[in-house]
Amino acid sequence: MRWDRFFEDIEDQLESEWEAERVALETEAERLRLSKLTLHERMAALVGAETAPALELVDGTVVTAPLCALGADWLLASPWRTRSGAALVPLSSVSAVRMPHAELLRTARPAEPPRKAPVSRRAGFGFAVRDLVRRRAGVAVHLTGGRVLTGTIDRAGADHLDLALHDPGAPRRRTDVTAFHLVPFAAIAWIDVDAPVVP
Repeated sequence: MRWDRFFEDIEDQLESEWEAERVALETEAERLRLSKLTLHERMAALVGAETAPALELVDGTVVTAPLCALGADWLLASPWRTRSGAALVPLSSVSAVRMPHAELLRTARPAEPPRKAPVSRRAGFGFAVRDLVRRRAGVAVHLTGGRVLTGTIDRAGADHLDLALHDPGAPRRRTDVTAFHLVPFAAIAWIDVDAPVVP
């Protein structure tokens, strides 16, 4: 009888040690998984979410709007300010993201196995800016230094854009353009996009 209890105790100890080792391995595996998690992956988990995150940007602006699109190095928050307005933000301009704790935890969970990523997820900031050129949308380009330039983007290169300056909300007419600026993407904190205007 004593030997039975002795062997039961040894079995219980071994089982406890194995369980502790399993938990430690799972904890270490989770730490390793989290160490490889990128901001881009966490932002991808917020696209289409019911709760709108508050994006704190390098120029001090806080954009609180649902994320509707994500590119390789940018995100689009819309609707922003108006039903048709949007904020195009380079990921490098995001200094912090505020959200409820439950959403924060959800973004850190393992993602479902990736299907083929949409083209927009692989497209860079220039791709999104070229879409604004095509739409002839009125914009307010917020620079990292705090200055704001309003107008219409005429062209977008690999790392810069050409902006025709005119009054906000007004269509781009040659007679209303007050100046032209070449703006490097690196100087852009974010772009406030109005409803498209007819030239």
